Amino acid sequence: MKLATKIAYNTIIQIIGKIISTALGLVSVGMITRYLGTTGFGEYTTILTFISFFAIIADLGLTLVTVQLISQPNCDEKRILGNLLGLRLISALFFIGLAPITVFFFPYSSAIKIGVVIASLSFFFVAQNQILVGLFQKRLRMDKVSIAEVVNRLALLAMIIFVIRANYGLNGVIIATVIASFINFLLHYIFSRQFVKIKLQFDFKYWQEIIKKTWPLAITIVFNLIYLKTDTLLLSIIKRKSEIGIIAEVGLYGAAYKVIDVLITFPFMFAGIVLPVLTATWANKNKEKFKKILQKAFDVMALIAIPLALGTQLLATQVITLVAGDKFAMAGPILQVLIIAASIIFLGNIFAHAVIAINKQREIISAYIFVAITSVIGYLIFIPQYSYFGAAYVTIYSELAISLASFILVYKNTKFIPSMEVLYKSILASLVMLASIYLTYLFISNNLFIVLTIAIITYFVFLIILRGLKKQDLLVLINR
Repeated sequence: MKLATKIAYNTIIQIIGKIISTALGLVSVGMITRYLGTTGFGEYTTILTFISFFAIIADLGLTLVTVQLISQPNCDEKRILGNLLGLRLISALFFIGLAPITVFFFPYSSAIKIGVVIASLSFFFVAQNQILVGLFQKRLRMDKVSIAEVVNRLALLAMIIFVIRANYGLNGVIIATVIASFINFLLHYIFSRQFVKIKLQFDFKYWQEIIKKTWPLAITIVFNLIYLKTDTLLLSIIKRKSEIGIIAEVGLYGAAYKVIDVLITFPFMFAGIVLPVLTATWANKNKEKFKKILQKAFDVMALIAIPLALGTQLLATQVITLVAGDKFAMAGPILQVLIIAASIIFLGNIFAHAVIAINKQREIISAYIFVAITSVIGYLIFIPQYSYFGAAYVTIYSELAISLASFILVYKNTKFIPSMEVLYKSILASLVMLASIYLTYLFISNNLFIVLTIAIITYFVFLIILRGLKKQDLLVLINR
């Protein structure tokens, strides 16, 4: 199979796999929210958020450096992967193992504390799994990862149905996630043996070499974690007046965030596809081509981000009740705020990946540190007064600040300033789309699927009329 064909095959499989796994994931989330309710889902969200702090720190930048290490000419894959798995095993045992101990010092209910102890196993399997993904990336066999992910989501859905029917409660839901994570890891391990027989290795001198390469990434990941996850954690522990209860508020915030998590998988997947092209173009010192590709990528993200942000202002409550159920209708206004942060991620993620393409990751570390510190200060100030709205607005600030920092760094090194022509046309088409949503509700139907279908058609028709979307651009994008 030719390289171009392999890349196309991997891209298509990833997209199909991601669509299927996302749909299955949303069904599972919807069943969990309806079963646990706002307070129960708040406990579930708190448990996962708490452990994620320790799990992400345990990464140590190893996930991102795996492909780089095993892609070197004449490298010893067995030695590299064996040591990466060994190092990851120790880091996961240490850092994730701290979570069940540390949680007992927090003012949480016994249900949350027991949940953290159980769920730690799930994150341990995920941590080991991430190293194996790097092998499939190198071999251009991401179809294996997609298969494992779809099976994982199917297994989780089946077990959630069983847990609900047997009424095993919150702990049952968490045990289901642990089993699904184990299945996912087991499939990755079985698939990996088709390419290389990996055994755990503990070469401490080689570990030192690995850590020397990963420490800048590790620092960036830690501070990125702070501004991304601190909102939910602080929301769960800061005392304030609440009519429905603090953990129930976390449940509402978590439900809105689940929708955001689903939406932002696309910009990260898209940027991952564009990144190799940007990196190769920059390495060949072809600045003009680099700028053209970056502009096209920015335009694609703008075409999605703008209607997403504006359309959700009218449809947020309907979307959240479809996903999570009527009990979570109060999360609609939260989604209206968080969708702005998501739209910023769509646009800013392109520049964040451009930073990697021009190899300036170390220069962005100070920005992550600044945003992390100021975001935590913002959460501490605004959460006590405005609860989840305070957390959501500070999240907008953090995403905007990182996006601007990434853009400034890219501009300093490339002198690239994006043309706003497509973005402006997207805004105009989106305003017409908003009118179509209002008129559809008024004269045709309030069915969400009918409203969305008419809105999407209206948006693209007017986008083509305004020449914000051209046939030639679509063909170029597909070829890329």
